[in-house]
Amino acid sequence: MRRAALPVLAAALSVAWAQQPQPILSPEVHPDRTVTFRFRAPNAQEVFLAREGAPRLAMQKDGQGVWSVTTAPLEPDLYGYTFAADGVSLIDPSNPRMKPNLLNTSSAVHVPGPASLPWELNAVPRGAVHRHYYKSTIVGDERDFYVYTPPGYDPSAKKLYPVLYLLHGYSDDARAWTEVGRAHVVLDNLIAQGKAKPMLVVMPLGYGALEYVARGGTRDPGLRQRSFDRFRDALFTEMLPEVEKTYRVAKDRSARAIAGLSMGGAQSLYFGLNAPDRFAWIGAFSSGGIPTDLAAAFPALDSKVSARLRLLWIACGVDDRLIDSNRKFRDFLNSKEVRHVWTETPGAHTWMVWRRYLAELAPLLFQDKAS
Repeated sequence: MRRAALPVLAAALSVAWAQQPQPILSPEVHPDRTVTFRFRAPNAQEVFLAREGAPRLAMQKDGQGVWSVTTAPLEPDLYGYTFAADGVSLIDPSNPRMKPNLLNTSSAVHVPGPASLPWELNAVPRGAVHRHYYKSTIVGDERDFYVYTPPGYDPSAKKLYPVLYLLHGYSDDARAWTEVGRAHVVLDNLIAQGKAKPMLVVMPLGYGALEYVARGGTRDPGLRQRSFDRFRDALFTEMLPEVEKTYRVAKDRSARAIAGLSMGGAQSLYFGLNAPDRFAWIGAFSSGGIPTDLAAAFPALDSKVSARLRLLWIACGVDDRLIDSNRKFRDFLNSKEVRHVWTETPGAHTWMVWRRYLAELAPLLFQDKAS
């Protein structure tokens, strides 16, 4: 009985296996830098590819129920994307590479480029990324932050390093600058090339009120201000002292920088310009959430504050929906005679822009002369 059943079972398993959908390859990056995306959805009526920084592309279905589309050649970079199947946004189930986000997790594809690109992995000495957890009494929760230490960092040595506090955008979390921005790779490459000073980079969770991270939260100015203020207080009185106790970092303002993207860009301006005793270097990328009443938000800002800054570096893409508010802030700085570097570049509100901004800003930090 048992022996007779074995061939039957084997045949049944063989049929079942043959009926299983075969794995599909997605995304497929071709030598000419075109990329084919595939998604199995035999019952869907329409499927689109939604790629970061680009219009949606309609996908076509084959006889096996697999939808596909091939892009034009893409510039070497990392791109977030999702599929929209009958109006529902979905990640790519065939791709393990993810772009984390608290509201809109997406898949990611890497279109490799030359070693000269600052976010590409190269055969250079590598730093380390450390994850820390702590209880914030100000915010009232358990939270994490990441610290990049450069190659050759020795916690027992006497050498002290400068530190960059690098802030993420709205809906991101503390992983954003390493998982998506590849900040540690950028710093490894720039330090190896002698373009940037060896520095620590601290990447915190940038919310003082987690309820702010909700759909529509950005439309509540009071909630936004409460989140900004509590995060500032936690950064100044909890995290900054903890970093300076744990790591070999200089404790004077000339060795501290703060920079960020979108929400983090607005926070860097708000925190840094209102606390010139803490930071001598400030960077803001595509700042979002800058208060409309600039005089009230920056009451003491004038040329005297400007004289204390080693660098105020502000950039935004010309296709960014926030370009007008950033230009307004630029004009406000001019009216206050605040010295700054203003940069407009091609690009929208995307990580493709912000990775490049970090690579431009980092070599300017902690130098004897800032341009």
